[in-house]
Amino acid sequence: MKKKVSLSWSGGKDSAFALYKALQQEKLEVLNLHTSFNDQLKRVGMHGTPESLIELQAAVIGLPLYKIYIPAASSNEAYEAAMLTFYRQQKKAGIEAIVFGDIFLEDLRAYRDQLLKKAGLEGIYPLWQQDSRQLIQDFMAAGFKTTICAADAKYFGRRAAGQVIDQPFIDQLPPEVDPCGERGEFHTFVSEGPVFKEPVPFKIGEVLGKSYGMGKGTTQSIDFWFADIKPVEE
Repeated sequence: MKKKVSLSWSGGKDSAFALYKALQQEKLEVLNLHTSFNDQLKRVGMHGTPESLIELQAAVIGLPLYKIYIPAASSNEAYEAAMLTFYRQQKKAGIEAIVFGDIFLEDLRAYRDQLLKKAGLEGIYPLWQQDSRQLIQDFMAAGFKTTICAADAKYFGRRAAGQVIDQPFIDQLPPEVDPCGERGEFHTFVSEGPVFKEPVPFKIGEVLGKSYGMGKGTTQSIDFWFADIKPVEE
């Protein structure tokens, strides 16, 4: 009997490849996708992807999309409360596990599993501990097309935002940057690939810079370049 799962969908390459892998596993049945959004901006966290494009991705994948709205500038407790409410709803609906695209961040996986345990669910990680250099090669070879929607200015210039990930991009990465951006060096938006029935149309607007404070007691910030990706009709 297949295990019923919901997949954590960011709109980027890791969640797309995790979906691709999950769909190939005979023991899993992917019933839906779910995405968390900033409740004011209606965009995906550090990706900056608008809700309308996430909806379009889900439509061409052919799976229902559940949306979780997180209050802007909320505490971690508020985030956990929102996710736990969703997980418990999914548990009541027959979902047994949540699929994630994490690769090697042990602390993040432990955090996810701890939260899932409270809802009586388990975590499934199809990409876990695989070599990220091989993963990005396999991702491209499978026919996925992905565009950088956010890039850490510590490693990238403005021109990186909006760039399609291809072999030349991978070859020119600084040695300290993970090829899959697993440490948050860059985030992506996937528009084509074997999980889609057809390409997702989008356009790239202005590239903007934004700084994020590191928290109380420090003046440090993280600077990111964001490509304003949006539906073609806008």
